[in-house]
Amino acid sequence: MKYAALATIAVGSLACAAAFTTGRPAFARPSLALNMSSADFVKAEIAAHDVVVFSKSSCPFCKKTKKLLEDLNVDATVYELNQMDDGADIQDALLELSGQRTVPNVFIKGEHIGGNSDVQAEFKAGTLQTKIGL
Repeated sequence: MKYAALATIAVGSLACAAAFTTGRPAFARPSLALNMSSADFVKAEIAAHDVVVFSKSSCPFCKKTKKLLEDLNVDATVYELNQMDDGADIQDALLELSGQRTVPNVFIKGEHIGGNSDVQAEFKAGTLQTKIGL
């Protein structure tokens, strides 16, 4: 699972947030100051990764979702919004895009799945595994 433990860094006058992933190279997310909106970021990440989880590190429902995906050996990209400078803006963008502002907010292959209860229900029905390709 790729956890996006975001850290804001400044290089000269360029600020960006780097998402560090376990066992993989980091990728950079330009800050809003560089004209990438939160909505554009959300759309780009959903398009770029098969499984994306927008989460908060302290949320018990998020932990259940991440644990299930980890148990299934799913290579998910996880964004901990409470550790991101623009996490609230990203949550607002998620509301506009999916109709859901709460976390976890899960997308599989571009499709909005929903929150933890939706993920767990799809797992029990076997449809989650099919959507992921397991």
